[in-house]
Amino acid sequence: MALMSTSPRPSSLDPAIAARLKRSPDGLVPAIAQQYDTGEVLMLGWMDDEALHRTLTTGRCTYWSRSRGEYWVKGDTSGHVQHVKSVALDCDADTVLVKVDQVGAACHTGARTCFDADVLPLAADAEQPKR
Repeated sequence: MALMSTSPRPSSLDPAIAARLKRSPDGLVPAIAQQYDTGEVLMLGWMDDEALHRTLTTGRCTYWSRSRGEYWVKGDTSGHVQHVKSVALDCDADTVLVKVDQVGAACHTGARTCFDADVLPLAADAEQPKR
């Protein structure tokens, strides 16, 4: 599967950063939002080049809504703002980690995080090895 080298939407993202990104076929990269001081994983959203540019330059997380086909700035409607503390690419440059100071809930359900309501059980033999 070939990855797109550019986003389908116009962007002001630094060309040096854009050249490093490995995007999905629809021009997106997953963006993990993590609470900067506790390490709590809050949510996963999607960014294209322009959303990443806006996140880097405004200090507020901007995502691309796949369902609505538009940009959304976290907290503009709900007030649950994500103030950006740092942004990093993973080793393959195919995922963005945004460390934020989350105000209020990160999840659209009103929960603090999207990852606390449906914890899956581990099989007994899959648990952590004893040391």
